[in-house]
Amino acid sequence: METNKTKASMFFFLLIISSTMCTAFNITKLLDKESDFSSFNQYLSQTKLADQINKRSTITVLVVDNGAIGGLPGDDSFVLKSIMSVHVILDYYDKDKLTKLAKHNRSATLTSLFQTSGLAKNQQGFVRVGADDGEITFGSASKDAQMNSKLVKSVTAQPYNISVLQVSAIIEVPNINASPSPEKAPAPKKGKPPSPSDEDEADSPADDTSDSDDDAEKAPSPSKPKHRTPPKPDEDDTVTSDSPSSTPAPAPSSSRASAAEMGFGAVVMGLISVLVAFF
Repeated sequence: METNKTKASMFFFLLIISSTMCTAFNITKLLDKESDFSSFNQYLSQTKLADQINKRSTITVLVVDNGAIGGLPGDDSFVLKSIMSVHVILDYYDKDKLTKLAKHNRSATLTSLFQTSGLAKNQQGFVRVGADDGEITFGSASKDAQMNSKLVKSVTAQPYNISVLQVSAIIEVPNINASPSPEKAPAPKKGKPPSPSDEDEADSPADDTSDSDDDAEKAPSPSKPKHRTPPKPDEDDTVTSDSPSSTPAPAPSSSRASAAEMGFGAVVMGLISVLVAFF
């Protein structure tokens, strides 16, 4: 029994620890303690980025104070969210870690939350960090981007879950305003199924029809043969010929009549001969 109780106690302890780790920080509550970042904190809530940040176990947020945030387009929610998400780094970087990087004159490319949106182009979703005269600078990894933002101070940190760092200016990302918004992107045009009349037009090109019609108009229609009754031959115009070819062949009925007459004549002659011999 004691063993089962011990196992049950350990299970509930681990469950409490795991739930605590899942909600280890709340970026909104952390920034509520700093009035200088009230505008930045408001934009995180307005764009729903605060919810995405709180779901992460390891994150770095680069914040700007109210005096440096004036350049953000508060009236365009898509562009605002895109720019704000560039300031959310998907790893833990505190001031000490970045200072060591600067001492060795090293630069690094950091992945931002904007990269996970699928809308970043030409390295827009990455942030470069480097050192310039001992100062830590930030800038977009996009081509021709300037390292325009500098590290000011560490606001708060919970190693190794969340680090909030103040930077001097909003990181400028070239052409981020041109990134298509899923809500504003025009829907792909659906092809209209061709109507039967369109298919008929496609099957019979207009050019061919017009040409054939023109040719039909230009070409004379064939004249119908006129039935002419042959002239009756005059008796005076009858042509006679001595050649055998011109002699008309006897009709079959005439031949039969001649044969019958000859047979009848032969029979008669035979009877006469019999009568003469008898008498």
